[in-house]
Amino acid sequence: MAEKYSRATLTRNFLKTITRIKKPDEMLSEAKSGGLEKTLGVWDLIILGVGAIIGSGIFAIVGIAAAGSADGTSPGAGPALVISMIIAAIACVFSALCYSEFATMIPVSGGAYIYTYATLGEFAAWMVGWVLMLEYAIGFIAVACAWSNHFVQFLNGFEQYLPAWLANPPVWLVNDPFSAAKIVAENPNAFVPTIFGIPICINLPAIVMVLLSTAILVKGTKDSAKMTAVMVVVKLAVIALFVIAGAFYVKPENWVPFAPHGAAGIFAGAFIIFFAYIGFDAIATAAEECKNPQKDLPIGIIGSLIVTTIVYVLVALILTGLQDTSVTPDLAFLKAPMAYCLKLINLNWAAGLVSIGSLAGLTSVLLVMEMAATRILYAMSRDHFISARFQKLHPKFKTPHVLTWTVGLLSVIGILTLNLDVAAELCNYGTFTSFIVVCIAVLILRKTDPNRPRPFKVPFSPVVPSLGIICCGGLMVYKSMQASSSALLFPVWLGIGAMIYLLYGFVKNRMNENKIHNEKVEQRKLELKM
Repeated sequence: MAEKYSRATLTRNFLKTITRIKKPDEMLSEAKSGGLEKTLGVWDLIILGVGAIIGSGIFAIVGIAAAGSADGTSPGAGPALVISMIIAAIACVFSALCYSEFATMIPVSGGAYIYTYATLGEFAAWMVGWVLMLEYAIGFIAVACAWSNHFVQFLNGFEQYLPAWLANPPVWLVNDPFSAAKIVAENPNAFVPTIFGIPICINLPAIVMVLLSTAILVKGTKDSAKMTAVMVVVKLAVIALFVIAGAFYVKPENWVPFAPHGAAGIFAGAFIIFFAYIGFDAIATAAEECKNPQKDLPIGIIGSLIVTTIVYVLVALILTGLQDTSVTPDLAFLKAPMAYCLKLINLNWAAGLVSIGSLAGLTSVLLVMEMAATRILYAMSRDHFISARFQKLHPKFKTPHVLTWTVGLLSVIGILTLNLDVAAELCNYGTFTSFIVVCIAVLILRKTDPNRPRPFKVPFSPVVPSLGIICCGGLMVYKSMQASSSALLFPVWLGIGAMIYLLYGFVKNRMNENKIHNEKVEQRKLELKM
């Protein structure tokens, strides 16, 4: 019988309560009784994974990883970017194997959040869920704004055919306030309306894309997977075009020196390109919607990493063969390296298609990231951390439509108010934290519940999980040592999350336990009367 809750006190009972785990069998029972519709197969999972991973990383960040940052603070890997990509992939594989073990053992919505609840307890689970909102919800906002930037660049290419206001939209209609301020500082002639001195900026393309993505997700995960599949086919076709067309123009002399900045450049490139792999963990959040999670989830997670690694290596070989990365290239190469290289060899028509592929790539990332954010919040609602209203499923589509629209509308507010440069860096900390926690959780559950059936087991445990902790922890420390406001804001984010838990989540969970306690007392009274 549940214990009656009175109030929160810093006692042994309090500490025992916040470290209380939720048993996997209980999670599976809840998912079975009121879960989401099972619509995803193995290919759907691979497509979702590839859709989440291949996005802004391959279309933009790969240039910085190869040639270094424009300000010279980060050395480039040069042609050795291929090695950087393999190092980053190996670092991801350690965590991916741990995700696979959990996803097959506890195939319910929530990903790292529910794995933490099963091993480290209530408070740690809340904090991981809170951190995952950095990775998915804020990351979703950042990608939406990146989509807007690519869309505006795409329109600029048709300035000879489109009206001037459409080919070159006003600054205040396609930027957030912080980005618009930078543009105005560089170009005083740029017009931004103000009210009482406050600039009014509405990133209209990003807002429209967020609302469209939300509407697609409300219709169902299967439909979202179909939409993502179309986007994946488009962007893979465009990348294949770049590889095939560019292969005829490669200059082998550009591959010498192979590592212009030595080991420092290779590891700096691995650190940067690591973020181009983020997204495979989103597959685990959709575990509850898999038809055969025990078999399909490991294939989906590992398969998506293999596909993207092959794609990344091919792009790196052609990219560094077309552009000499031992010297500082034009800024245009750092922003859109694939399109820049195609223009370099006078294949402007192919560069235009790459722009379309970048839009498709970012669209698929948007769909998967928003889906992951809603599934984590859905699991947290089921555990009484947030309102139970968010568990309501659409009568026709069987999706958490109230929660999905809530995430979409909050994202619109974020687009209007957030400094996305800082927000994007914070996302990286959220990713590192979730990867490390999942690796730790695998080691814990191996000790606390060794007899639980594991359809997939991490090989060479505890070596593999430990390597995952070391790799992700090392990259996290490396980032923290650099001068960045995000290194200071991440602890602030954690502090805010802890306060919300103590003032709301903890109390709400104890109130639910009181309700269960009272129901059991009444049931016992009825049994005695009979």
